[in-house]
Amino acid sequence: SNGRVVLVTSGGTTAPLERQTVRFLDNFSAGTRGSASAEYFLERGYRVVFFHRQFSLAPYTRHYTHATHCFMDFLEVDAPTGTIRVTDEHDRALRHNLIKYKDALSKNKLLMVPFVTVSDYLFMLRMICHQLAPLRSRVLVYLAAAVSDFYVPGGDMPSHKIQSTGTALHLTMAPVPKILRTLVREWIPDALVVSFKLETDPTLLTPKAMQALARYGHHVVIGNLLTTRKETVTF
Repeated sequence: SNGRVVLVTSGGTTAPLERQTVRFLDNFSAGTRGSASAEYFLERGYRVVFFHRQFSLAPYTRHYTHATHCFMDFLEVDAPTGTIRVTDEHDRALRHNLIKYKDALSKNKLLMVPFVTVSDYLFMLRMICHQLAPLRSRVLVYLAAAVSDFYVPGGDMPSHKIQSTGTALHLTMAPVPKILRTLVREWIPDALVVSFKLETDPTLLTPKAMQALARYGHHVVIGNLLTTRKETVTF
């Protein structure tokens, strides 16, 4: 295809604390920005590889999952026939989203690829980038996932569940390897790459975003503060 392709990463990664994982540290993200952005890219003619945290929000279905109202609130049963139908209040919006969703899948415009752990994310991200690299400048990499900064290396993990002994638990976590520079220079060098920077301290946001641009050599950093991330971003 001569069309444009975007790789959207979305949702948070986990950092397991045990090999047979009972406990893990999770990065805060429901996948709102990634899933909403994927819809916008589809509307603008992109083919979307949606690389997302398993069970996080996804394009079009996001309107009916993780919502205040249960999906069953959108449905009703016709008493005489027993037929299930969408309520009049929600019919128009659901019909619109269903048509868009089915169209994207039937025309192979949306590929959904799940991850869970930070290791899953890093290894699969490299694989996906290598697959997309031959498309060169037709690819946009849109890194909206919330990726763990720290993890417990496999060799340091206990094999079984950490036992509760009534004493404090002390963890030593290693920094997750920074792969953005390698992604830009080696994995997919001709793509336009967009990353995100989330901070809680407004005085750090712009300096950290500028630092990321200088360090990794990509094209755009979108900065946002935790408390206003759904209303305001900084380019």
